[in-house]
Amino acid sequence: MSNVCPLDYRYGREGMKAVFSEESRIQYQMNVEAALARAHASLGTISKADADEITRVAGSGAVSVGRIKEIEKETRHDLMAMVKAMTEKCSGDAGKYVHLGATSNDIVDTATALQMKAAMEIVLEDVDNLICTLARLAKRERDTLEIGRTHAQFAIPITFGFKIAGYVAEMLRHRERIIQAMPRICAGKMAGAVGTGAALGENFFRIQETVMSDLGLSYEPAATQVVGRDRYTEAICILANIATSLERYCTEVRNLQRSEIGEASEYFDVAKQVGSSTMAQKRNPMNSENVCGLARVVRSMVVPTFESQVLWHERDLSNSSTERFTLPHAFILMDEILRKTEWIFDGLDVHRERMLYNIESSKGLVMAEPLMMALTRKGIGRQDAHEIIRESSMIAEDTGRHLRDVLYERKDLEGVLSKEEIAAAMDAANYVGKSREIVDNMVAEAEKVLGRKV
Repeated sequence: MSNVCPLDYRYGREGMKAVFSEESRIQYQMNVEAALARAHASLGTISKADADEITRVAGSGAVSVGRIKEIEKETRHDLMAMVKAMTEKCSGDAGKYVHLGATSNDIVDTATALQMKAAMEIVLEDVDNLICTLARLAKRERDTLEIGRTHAQFAIPITFGFKIAGYVAEMLRHRERIIQAMPRICAGKMAGAVGTGAALGENFFRIQETVMSDLGLSYEPAATQVVGRDRYTEAICILANIATSLERYCTEVRNLQRSEIGEASEYFDVAKQVGSSTMAQKRNPMNSENVCGLARVVRSMVVPTFESQVLWHERDLSNSSTERFTLPHAFILMDEILRKTEWIFDGLDVHRERMLYNIESSKGLVMAEPLMMALTRKGIGRQDAHEIIRESSMIAEDTGRHLRDVLYERKDLEGVLSKEEIAAAMDAANYVGKSREIVDNMVAEAEKVLGRKV
């Protein structure tokens, strides 16, 4: 059979793919069936021996995917096919009690909660690794001067470490979102056909609590036939938010690697790597471009996930086919681009000389603000100081001269600012504000949250 989906042959790491494989999905569902049997046994509904037998079947590998598919051809119901396959493998009377009091989505949604828990734990590990890498880079480039840009134009100086420290702060917020949302996202149900727990009788609340405690999940306190899909929406929106941040960081790499900027670039294996099939000199930011493209796919899962919240009455089946795509694809691609972004920034080549060159190429114009502030400290009104520097900047730009030289010639500045004071005000290293301290603060915060040195 030919592979159609790029996840089959190009994207995704095996650990995350394994969480969403068909085999894993079935195993998670059998684990839920086993937890349900144990809950019944704890309340005396069935014997412990029968619960142990169901648990053994669930964990023994005795139930094959092939057999489930054979039964599904007849039943045309995938969950019931699994239940029948489990029943076949149970010895004694234990098979009578598989799926006792449950409806399909008690098992399916609870298994999905287990999948999302495992997947979110992988994402959280990825986020932690990226935070560590970014903090280490910020620390290394704490004092590296770079021009800040607004509207894609030169603004005032920053340090490259300061730029990366902003990424650290953002990723720490994403980490907090994941941790706060996990109990809401990882919720199952064991409440029967429409959520009333009628089939479980007087033991309903205790059975549901026992099953979810056994599995390490929270539970839907007032379910319909399904767990509330607002939980799935929150999960996908968190992933989309993180993906958008990664696209922002990698877009910056792509821009800084532009030939006319040249301030940073992806690692390039000069011994073997090929940038272009025809332009042999090319070193393209291919990984950053890949992250940007896949981030858009992750975001594309948001709309169908929102639409899957809208189910008829106590539920319909319109969400099921959608979620078979959205959940695995979003998590698998999230894992892929988090790891790829970490690789990009771990090996990022920072071209410090080019950063200084770009600052100097402005011929002093990027130091207009510190010059204006120097004038205000001499008693000149802020608006007048702004006009003096604005006028001088326009002359410098129109004539191609250095702003410093234009200011030296201004008669109205004689006795106000000396040449030494002008030179000091135009030293970029003196005008990065608290950039360095901000880096220090964010590195310290990252180390505190992660519990390790970067």
